[in-house]
Amino acid sequence: MSVRHPARLALGLILACGIAPAIAKDTPDPYVAKGEAVDCIPIQSIRSTNVRDDQRIDFVMNGRKIYRNTLPNTCPSLGFEKRFSYRTSLSQLCSVDIITVLWNAGPGLQPGASCGLGKFQPMEKAAK
Repeated sequence: MSVRHPARLALGLILACGIAPAIAKDTPDPYVAKGEAVDCIPIQSIRSTNVRDDQRIDFVMNGRKIYRNTLPNTCPSLGFEKRFSYRTSLSQLCSVDIITVLWNAGPGLQPGASCGLGKFQPMEKAAK
């Protein structure tokens, strides 16, 4: 069988597979910066985290205070995997610390890219 129009064949296969370009959803940020950024936050006060994308993580603290960490560089797959680990010998997580993206690989999690943290910016809910 000879293919006379390979470009048409490729386009047909792409359309048949349902592959389409990803369209970014612009959702408004529910938070605004409030006050000066700090270098460290106490680990025992971290209640949860919300990975916003490959460069931003919101740390939800006890008392519902939120600190946003904007990494100095993007961290590959952080926004997709939305999970990470860290190690520190201190009781604080600081801007000099490194996080490691955790990949879901079969029966367990595997380490992915390691990336440095930035400063922790206090945030508050944006006015409606």
